[in-house]
Amino acid sequence: MTTKRIIPCLDVKDGRVVKGVNFLGLCDVSSPVKLAKFYSESGADELVFYDITASAEERSLFTDILREVAGKVFIPLTVGGGIRSLADFDRVLKCGADKVSVNSGALADPSLIDAAAKKYGNQCVVLSSDVKRVDGVFRVFAKGGRENTGREAVAWIREGVERGAGEIVLNSIDTDGVRSGFDLEMLEAVSGAVDVPVIASGGAGGISDFVTLFRTLPRVDAGLAASIFHYGEVGIGELKLALQKAGVPVRLM
Repeated sequence: MTTKRIIPCLDVKDGRVVKGVNFLGLCDVSSPVKLAKFYSESGADELVFYDITASAEERSLFTDILREVAGKVFIPLTVGGGIRSLADFDRVLKCGADKVSVNSGALADPSLIDAAAKKYGNQCVVLSSDVKRVDGVFRVFAKGGRENTGREAVAWIREGVERGAGEIVLNSIDTDGVRSGFDLEMLEAVSGAVDVPVIASGGAGGISDFVTLFRTLPRVDAGLAASIFHYGEVGIGELKLALQKAGVPVRLM
């Protein structure tokens, strides 16, 4: 089993970190700059920064906040939100991002994945997919979970990898913020279909959920969460020690 990564996620709206349930009912949490610095110093393996309303509002990602965040972290930083062109990739990378996450922009123009992978390398392109069950089928949603694209999720993710995406973030809308555990069924379907790293997102309620994730689905490379870290319910160091004790390899500080 490869070393597993623990990744806090900053969902940013109007310059503040927010969190909701099933992508709805967003509540203010904290400053993204303050949280980013805290997580970088607490042993997080990477950090994800999403400008969660950029796509729905059809605007570019707020780069001033991003520059501040990038200046405070010394771990890999993945950034997404409103990424629709190579110019957006370039702008975000110049602000300090290590990887760029695409979702709605790639759904609107799948060739964006090909072009970005060719210019910046597969390792730089992260395909983020917001997925929800619709009549028993995994469907991909765009614009922050607001728009059902009608695409079947596993087929779309496989296409994204074939086009050059080097990593997948699978966001389960069904389990987002519910804290009942990661969506193992959805994650098994996706991780079994592609040969690039898959990051599980949505549903973590405690340490046991991460243990269950990695022991049940060893092909999943990382666990991403927000609420339990933001509110201090689970510490990064505490989680990693528990994973190590459970036989899951992790990087300790």
